[in-house]
Amino acid sequence: MKITDIRFGMLRVPLKTPFKTALRSVEQVEDVVVMVHTDSGRVGYGSAPATAVITGDTHGSIVEAVRQYIAPRLMGQEIANLNHLTHLVQGAMEKNTSAKAAVEIALYDLWGQLYGAPLYKLLGGGDPAITTDITISVDYIDKMVADSLAAVERGFESLKIKVGKDIGLDIERTKAIHAAVEGRALLRLDANQGWTAKQAVYALQTLEDAGVKLELVEQPVKAHDLAGLRYVTERVHTPVMADESVFGPREVVELIRMRAADIVNIKLMKTGGISNAVKIADICSLYGIDCMIGCMLESSIGVAAAVHLAVAKSDVISKVDLDGPSLCRFDPVASGVNFNESEISVTDAPGLGIRSIEGLAPANDLAA
Repeated sequence: MKITDIRFGMLRVPLKTPFKTALRSVEQVEDVVVMVHTDSGRVGYGSAPATAVITGDTHGSIVEAVRQYIAPRLMGQEIANLNHLTHLVQGAMEKNTSAKAAVEIALYDLWGQLYGAPLYKLLGGGDPAITTDITISVDYIDKMVADSLAAVERGFESLKIKVGKDIGLDIERTKAIHAAVEGRALLRLDANQGWTAKQAVYALQTLEDAGVKLELVEQPVKAHDLAGLRYVTERVHTPVMADESVFGPREVVELIRMRAADIVNIKLMKTGGISNAVKIADICSLYGIDCMIGCMLESSIGVAAAVHLAVAKSDVISKVDLDGPSLCRFDPVASGVNFNESEISVTDAPGLGIRSIEGLAPANDLAA
């Protein structure tokens, strides 16, 4: 099975409610879809959203990175030579992790199709059923409490609370949500780089003293501030998770060396795809560091790939934050991964098992 062409599409899916963090506010998912065609007639699918404030990628830059730098290296290559293909993708250019991820996801999809097996089995197997949390966007306290209660009623047992805009209000938001759902759901706090190290320690110690038990706090300080991350980790009981501070395996090694965090958040759009995500999981497993599998605000194409990885690496990926499809009004992608609120299951369809994508539009106007 040889690669003959790489094409692009644009997928837009409206959200149930606006997605608000300390960094941005979004009303719909917008993914570039990468389609890798082969001489067998089979097509592999990958996708990537624009996350300029996190990875630096825009829709236009994703398309041009693939078209000008990655695709020329892949033409005529055999899908069976997966390690060689991922090496070509990763070496095509610096950074541009979302573009690399979209292509790698499509290649892994084809790899599964080549051998007639779901991706998770080729990555090591596992129980094809996982449970995700759901994100509660930053908002007025009453709105966040209402959203939290509604999520619990829908069956979610873990809530990821977005904070990071106002330290005093963040504390009150968290207390109010904890009081409303105590004993019914675990709370994960995501500050999205919104605090300084001292603010984070103050907020978390205040919450701990008030009896608010958090499962973790995610990226409380700026991504580059590993010393600040360690400062927080050393001074609070709440487990600290690194997200934007860790993109690839090298950052994970440095994070572990510094003892800067307790948990690592793996996202395919940060790692540049599945190959580096596997390396991160293996490094963390070796050092006894727990991982979360997360996603950007993206469609179920890329999230499906993350699900397969989570299943195969469930020994180290103990926490799941793959709620992107649950935040959308509908899922336009028919695939081998079924998203049903907090419950996610995987069928035995080869690769990612993508059968159709409703509303896929041309992406010709996205050139940088």
